[in-house]
Amino acid sequence: MAKIKPSKGAPYARILGVGGYRPTRVVPNEVILEKIDSSDEWIRSRSGIETRHWAGPEETVAAMSVEAAGKAIADAGIDASQVGAVVVSTVSHFAQTPAIATSIADQLGTGKAAAFDISAGCAGFGYGLTLAKGMVVEGSAEYVVVIGVERLSDLTDLEDRATAFLFGDGAGAVVVGPSKEPAIGPTVWGSEGDKSETIKQTVSWDRFHVGDVNELPLDSAGNIKFPAITQEGQAVFRWAVFEMAKVAQQALDAAGITSDDLDVFIPHQANVRIIDSMVKTLKLPEHVTVARDIRTTGNTSAASIPLAMERLLATGEAKSGDTALVIGFGAGLVYAATVVTLP
Repeated sequence: MAKIKPSKGAPYARILGVGGYRPTRVVPNEVILEKIDSSDEWIRSRSGIETRHWAGPEETVAAMSVEAAGKAIADAGIDASQVGAVVVSTVSHFAQTPAIATSIADQLGTGKAAAFDISAGCAGFGYGLTLAKGMVVEGSAEYVVVIGVERLSDLTDLEDRATAFLFGDGAGAVVVGPSKEPAIGPTVWGSEGDKSETIKQTVSWDRFHVGDVNELPLDSAGNIKFPAITQEGQAVFRWAVFEMAKVAQQALDAAGITSDDLDVFIPHQANVRIIDSMVKTLKLPEHVTVARDIRTTGNTSAASIPLAMERLLATGEAKSGDTALVIGFGAGLVYAATVVTLP
């Protein structure tokens, strides 16, 4: 029997660089209130959101990704030609095939890097980070670009009072590469498909293919609505607060540290009340910096963690070498949490 030669990669992996891109248009709550019966005070108190960014026609999923990834590559101090794989997490690239990652890899100048998309909602960055770590350690790529990118304004029903104010657009990226010491902890991840109906797309794409207008939702003017994201807010809130705090603690345990060892907490930017509740449940010490990027960026799904990470480092609220707990959770319902050393 022939013996397969064992793979040989780096002993460990780490995040080497981070980059972000936020669309130029800043949208305050007042714009959202033009189509829903609510108030700025209600939106702020329920979600913490004050403004969000919405992409313009030229700020495509690919364009935002290239901007964010280019910054991450520069921050990592490597050349794009050294990138062996590009992983893109998104739910708002509307072409079924080819994967948008292939175009992004080409525009970045990576040569013939492996490139593929994943769909894991708001946990997508954590999924991508885990895959990248495996590639670096296994040896199939020396450097991997992981991108979380969304144009959720395209999937927002502006007449839906429960979700119209939540979503924003943007891209965040990191470069994962070799490390001589552990810098990305074990990932605690999973899914609870029995709860998949709590966050979902309002109408599947095949309903448009069938073309039966009677089965498609209409807006207040009687026009067919484009598919949007909808959710059962209270059910999602309870799940995130109680179940995800447990997952976060499991990630700390898997990394062999306690909350006292943490410098930074970067949760998915879904809702400030969820973030604050998790901080309380985890009993995080006062010295831990907590990302609350949602206030001015909104919920950008897969992009929220790298965007929040980039902002904390750019503002000096977090510094290179800090130990951070990151956790993403959302549609599926899926989740992923790990402890990382910041670049």
